[in-house]
Amino acid sequence: MRHENAAHNTLHAGFLEPNATGIRTRIPTIIIMSIVDNKKAFFDYFIEDRYEAGLELQGWEVKAIRAGRAGIKEAYVRVIRSQVWLVGAHISPLNSASTHITPDTIRMRRCLLHREEINKLIGKVKERGYTLVPINLHFSKGRVKLDIGLAKGKKDHDKRDVLKEKEGQRDAQAAMKKAMRGKGGEE
Repeated sequence: MRHENAAHNTLHAGFLEPNATGIRTRIPTIIIMSIVDNKKAFFDYFIEDRYEAGLELQGWEVKAIRAGRAGIKEAYVRVIRSQVWLVGAHISPLNSASTHITPDTIRMRRCLLHREEINKLIGKVKERGYTLVPINLHFSKGRVKLDIGLAKGKKDHDKRDVLKEKEGQRDAQAAMKKAMRGKGGEE
């Protein structure tokens, strides 16, 4: 059972469930905490497939990410020499960062995926119109993970349609709220 929350998603445990042999076992709890989302990716692209990749980070970067000092709004994902790289992600160093290193806030960071996944992504990206975009940076089992979306770019009219649809939903919500207020006052 998955619990949706803006701060984090949790796969709940706490109850016993029979396994294949009929013995009741406790299901482990897996906590997925979202660090930063790339909302612009959903506005600019149709996300067709998602992949979860680990990131090759330095120690100061992990500490800064834990402190919430990361941004992937302007970032993108590239395939270079059969490796997947996160380019343009901004991680601001903490003031207490070590003095013997020089932090590079927007360096290229390697994404860690299985070879089959990389080969599949390379094949799809070579097709016309597909691109890789970072969707979400989150913690999973204490490790920093990146959701990569295999996406196709939206045309301007598609973006306008999405805006019109959202505006229509907002107007409907406002009308429902107004109707409920009027109904409550009559009783």
